[in-house]
Order: sequence, then structure tokens, then C-alpha cells
Amino acid sequence: MILEVLKAVLFGVVEGITEWLPISSTGHLILVEQFVKLQEVSPEFWGMFQVVIQLGAILAVVLLYWNKIWPITKNKKKAIKQEGILSYFNKDIMILWMKILVACIPAAVIGVFFDEMFEALFYNPFCIALALIIFGIAFIVIENFNAKRKTKNLKETNTQITYKDAIIIGIFQLLAAIFPGTSRSGATIIGGLLIGLSRPNAAEFTFYLAIPTMLGASLLKLVKFGFAFTATELVILFVGMIVSFLVSILVIKFLMNYIKKHDFKPFGYYRIVLGIMVLAYFWVIR
Repeated sequence: MILEVLKAVLFGVVEGITEWLPISSTGHLILVEQFVKLQEVSPEFWGMFQVVIQLGAILAVVLLYWNKIWPITKNKKKAIKQEGILSYFNKDIMILWMKILVACIPAAVIGVFFDEMFEALFYNPFCIALALIIFGIAFIVIENFNAKRKTKNLKETNTQITYKDAIIIGIFQLLAAIFPGTSRSGATIIGGLLIGLSRPNAAEFTFYLAIPTMLGASLLKLVKFGFAFTATELVILFVGMIVSFLVSILVIKFLMNYIKKHDFKPFGYYRIVLGIMVLAYFWVIR
């Protein structure tokens, strides 16, 4: 039991780091599981665990960005209307949530109907390695392209993202829903960079978009799993979520400070190297 809990701590650390850095959390969890396996759980639990553990990471976003995403307000000047129930809702934040929900539609529709098919087809080391390399190259190419043009450095990401921007970023998130190793944060940040958003703007909207996306994906996995946990599985899940929450707080703060002065190319190079190592391990060494 103690050993399994320690493994859950490791998975929580991996999730907390890789969920927000554009290097693929699902891809890393699948790869780490090749070497560190949970012994006292069912295969169905593991499939659910690698998704639901993301709830801890999501709580970190909610905590850090609470003032920018909580729609209830006492300031009538910022409310949708001056009287009635709408006077309690911040107009700008409600518009932000409309844009977030629009961005979630592509991945939500595909995820509901094709989730199991994509898992069977693409959740393997070769596809993960390929996605790591391709999107690593994409980061380098796009950063070089953006260095030659002026990006939109929005003062308020939550109010100035357009519906068109949201839809485009949502389409890129769909790629991550299909191909593990792509990285949900990586795909959406690439989408943001391509339409000319600054790095902080692209990253911040990615954080917002993660909230309903991961909540929906986790709920879907829990419903399919059936909430039939053993005591050990329940402990492992909660430990993983708590650790991913704590680690995510540190990683989000680091990333937002880092990208104010640096680009995403180091993450691109990391993805390429890791992808090559994965290919070498599974198709040469093994």
C-alpha cells in the first residue's frame, strides 16, 4: 500500500509539471507507467486515473485565477444589468465563459463519440513519440515566424480574446484530444501563437480553457468507470490529485514568469529529444 501511494505521488508530480508545460501530461504518464506500474489497481482504473488526476491541476488554475474567472460580483458598474438577477453577474467574465465554452465544442463533441476509438488507435508509444516530435518542431517554427511579426499583446486576456480566436484555439485543442503526446496546453498555445497572441495571452487562455475541458473529460471517465473504487484505488486517486494540485501551483507561476522573457523553443527541443528517445527505447533497445 505504501509503495503504491509513493507511486501515486510520482504520478502527481509528473502530472503537475507536464499539464501546464507544453510537453504532454498524458504522454508522460503513459511513458512513466511503462517503468513504474501501479500493481494494486485494475487496468480500467489506470485508464480513468490518468485523466481524473488532472482535476488536481485544474484546482490550481481556479485558485490562482479566481478573480478573473468567478462571475459573481457586487460591483453594479461591472454587472450585466443594474437590476434583477443579472445585476449579480460580471458582464466581462460571463462573456469570457461564453468564449471558453465555444472553444470547448470541437473537443467535447469528438471526445464524447470517439474517445474509446482514439484510445485504442493512438495511445501507444509510437504515436506519442510522433506527436512529441511533430509539435516540438511546430513550436520552433512558429516562434521563429512570430519573431518576424508583431504579436497582439492584450492587456486583459479574459476580455479581449475574440470568438474567432476562441474557435481557432478550440480546433487546436481537438488535436490534443485525438493524439496523446500532442499536449493539450501545447496545442492550444500553438493555436494562440499562430493567430498572433503573445505568449502570456496564449498561455492564460489555455489555463481558462482547461477548466471545463478537464472537468468534462474527468466526469466522462468517472461515469464510464462507474465509481467502483477499492479503498486502495481511492487513496491513490486522491494522493495523485493533491500532489498534482500543489505542483501545478508552482509550475503555473514559473511558466508565466518564464515566458515574459523567453520563448517556447526550449520546450520544442525537449519534445523532439524525448520523442527520439522514446522511439529508440521501444523500437531499438527493447
